Amino acid sequence: MDILLGVGGSELSYQALEETIDRAQTAGDELTVAIFDSEEESSGVDEIRARVEETLAESGFDATIRRLEGDSPGSELIALAETEGFDRIVLGGGKRSTLGKIQLGAIVEFVLLNCQIPVTLIR
Repeated sequence: MDILLGVGGSELSYQALEETIDRAQTAGDELTVAIFDSEEESSGVDEIRARVEETLAESGFDATIRRLEGDSPGSELIALAETEGFDRIVLGGGKRSTLGKIQLGAIVEFVLLNCQIPVTLIR
């Protein structure tokens, strides 16, 4: 399976990175990590890339890292996934409100509502 993982600098996206690496190693999947600048996080793209590279090196897993440009990371992620034939998009995100409802960030919500390929949300 060819997996596209979106990482925007949140702790949940780094958790998704670790879990996706573990799954990809076990299943023999190909992994591409798409990094992007998120308005919801203060991390810059260079900082995100460094942390992704460090996590990949620690796990001994080889993955492609791509940088998404533009003002709309959600649409860029979908376009990349659909034009390059990825089987699945994986994103980290979603928190529970005090009433127990899931609250999604803008990027995660956009991808879930607009993508034509399967999306896995890791929370």
